[in-house]
Amino acid sequence: MQHWEQSSYEPFLPISEKSNPITNNIDIAGPEEIVQMLQICDAEIFDRTSHEEATYQKLSSCSMVQTMVNISKKVGMILKDPEESLIVLSGCGTSGRVAFLLATSFNRWLAALHQKQIYSYIIAGGDKALLTSQEAPEDNPSLGALMLDKASTGKKHVLFIGISCGLSAPFVAGQLNYCLNNLEVFTPVVIGFNPVNMARTETMLDFPFHFKGIAERMSKMEEQGKAFVLNPVVGPEAITGSSRMKGGSATKVILDTVLLAGHEAVYSNSTITPGVILASISMKQKVQEMTYSQSDKLAALIQRAGMSLRSNGHVYYFGWQTLGIIGIIDASECIPTFGAGFEDIRGFINRGFSEINNKEGDLSSKGPQFIIDHKDFMKTVLPSVTDNDMVIFLFTVKDDLSEVTLLAERVRQNTTNLHAIIHDLEIHCVPERVQGMFMSVLNITWPSSFNMQCSVVMKQHWELSTKLCLNAISTGAHILKGKVYMNYMIDVRVTNSKLYRRAICILQKFTNCTQAQCETALLRSVYDMEELTDEIRSADVTKHTLRANQMDRVVPTSVVMLHSGCTLAEAKFHLDAQPTIREAVAASLTIS
Repeated sequence: MQHWEQSSYEPFLPISEKSNPITNNIDIAGPEEIVQMLQICDAEIFDRTSHEEATYQKLSSCSMVQTMVNISKKVGMILKDPEESLIVLSGCGTSGRVAFLLATSFNRWLAALHQKQIYSYIIAGGDKALLTSQEAPEDNPSLGALMLDKASTGKKHVLFIGISCGLSAPFVAGQLNYCLNNLEVFTPVVIGFNPVNMARTETMLDFPFHFKGIAERMSKMEEQGKAFVLNPVVGPEAITGSSRMKGGSATKVILDTVLLAGHEAVYSNSTITPGVILASISMKQKVQEMTYSQSDKLAALIQRAGMSLRSNGHVYYFGWQTLGIIGIIDASECIPTFGAGFEDIRGFINRGFSEINNKEGDLSSKGPQFIIDHKDFMKTVLPSVTDNDMVIFLFTVKDDLSEVTLLAERVRQNTTNLHAIIHDLEIHCVPERVQGMFMSVLNITWPSSFNMQCSVVMKQHWELSTKLCLNAISTGAHILKGKVYMNYMIDVRVTNSKLYRRAICILQKFTNCTQAQCETALLRSVYDMEELTDEIRSADVTKHTLRANQMDRVVPTSVVMLHSGCTLAEAKFHLDAQPTIREAVAASLTIS
């Protein structure tokens, strides 16, 4: 039994919000130690605790595997009736981005088979949320239902897969409730990583139900095949609550497995069995192991990325096809997670929005955060790139290597700080002349045992591996910059109700102050005032989060104030004067 599985460990928090004991000191770890900790945490996704010892259902537990079998069969039924049917993947933040990635990938596969594309995605906040944080819509269940209704108009059979890592997102809850009220058309599935009894119980905006009640209703209907709850426990995140990491990876593992099994049953005439599901999960575990077998090279990339951020430089991901999408997703998530500026880590993809193929098309006119084409990078960003900036190319042996070489040559004219993550095949490798363009190369060569006869499966492996690498690089770089306190993303932007509650919990944990004291300190930071007015104290959380979205370092400032009893101005002074939050707290205590 893992330490976090014990009932006495952080007993009032759901699994997805607990801290992981493995990473308690990750904020003072070096790059090699950071990689080791992340590897152990990611391995928990595939934990195979025996039935006798099991406290929670895991990914390979019999009940979870059977649920995946049943959902895969529903996928097959939809594929056999493409004119009248639809599969909708939906979520907020990371979950919505994974939904987009999977829907896009499987639609491309169907198009290659000359079959009707039957996947659709929904992300809270629309396509802008693929690249930027759009937190407010996550708290709106009615909006979720409205968007689902619009996406499924005219369809007689809809398999709806709602993703909420913590079983908490109101946007998804509204969609699941809509499905339950229209079971003649919808089969709802919820994917999350908490037991049902840990699902969110807070009331939601203009909504009569809470997430736990909806999940309980779905659990009761599972025996009839009318709804499914797929909620294996994969353990706390390496950085507490950062579901972009393990939660996003586990979601991709599950959906890759479930959707692929349904497709192969229809187009390859195979049978969906527990053995098929377990074999796919086992292969994903090997992907995780192969990726971390490059731990020394991964640690070196983290070191370089950390140096760039600490010197006020930038990290740029330069990707092709879906690996470019992975890069854009990872970069966009650093802003709300670490309170980073959008320029700190950015992703670019060949052919820009035409390659992404999102519903709303080219968004580049909406601002600099939506400039993502390689050509735009060359025109607007490259002229200011120096050796303080790090550029990481993301590509495979199947990409246009002449294009890769040409662009690498152009980037090298401005910086030598050029690196690559490359995916090779055992029988087909990227030539040495291409690899020689880069200062360092993290090269993963995939053996024939990885089912190379199916290009879709190989792409899934490349995507998961690249996600693990980039999550480690961006997280490690921000740790080295001082953005993490123990294993908490303490500089998180408090932009929705979930993050507001998390911020107060973080403050309580680190200061031992009461909930009321912590909330008062947080609001002082949010509104930038020493004494709160009665109007502010009585305002609802939505008003607070709208204001907080405009402010920097509200949680670190609150921590320093609560630790030392100093003023707001003094707390800001210490944070400005010290390189890390830990040192700012120590300085404030020394002076006080």
